[in-house]
Amino acid sequence: MKAVNIIAVILVIVGGINWGLVGIFDFDLVATIFGAMSVLARVVYILVGISAVYTITMFKKLI
Repeated sequence: MKAVNIIAVILVIVGGINWGLVGIFDFDLVATIFGAMSVLARVVYILVGISAVYTITMFKKLI
């Protein structure tokens, strides 16, 4: 289960950095790497979203 936690945190960090780049520079790193709204980009966005929800549930267990 520890590997899932690490992967989830890494994906949340990637998502946070991507949104920071979008907000500051109007630059979408995921779209640049995988193509704008390509299947791979959508998969990354979905995985980041799932990871965020998973991380929220893990955070609740820590409190």
